[in-house]
Amino acid sequence: MIIKNLRASREDLDLKQKDIADFFDLHYSTISGWETGKDTIPIKRLIKYANEYSLSLDYLFGIISRNEKYDPTEFDIEELAKNLTELRLKNKVTQEFVAKKLNTSQSAYSHYEKAINVIPTTFLYGLTKIYKPFSIDELFGRKKSKKSD
Repeated sequence: MIIKNLRASREDLDLKQKDIADFFDLHYSTISGWETGKDTIPIKRLIKYANEYSLSLDYLFGIISRNEKYDPTEFDIEELAKNLTELRLKNKVTQEFVAKKLNTSQSAYSHYEKAINVIPTTFLYGLTKIYKPFSIDELFGRKKSKKSD
């Protein structure tokens, strides 16, 4: 299961699968598929969910064990592409190396760094195995909330 804390976060918010399905205008079986790992939640939907309920992507992916609140952010493929490139260069690895670790082609991976395609959610999780430490929230330019509860 890629999104380890999707169900836990929903239950902590006292929401039913139907509530999330209504939020996304989807059938509840889609939400069930995401929670069981049968299906993969698209990253744009995951960001929408995280924004709505002030959840950390790192928490949802299981990178950190407790949620940290983040301010809502718009999905920006250009910023994501820039941050993917900077992350790779900072770690002194090639696109070919990252692509091999993600089990994809170098040309497919280059499309994520050029903002041609959005990196799949499964590959984002794969990046957690390549880069340490790593924050998916930072990759998307999300900022920790300064508001108190």
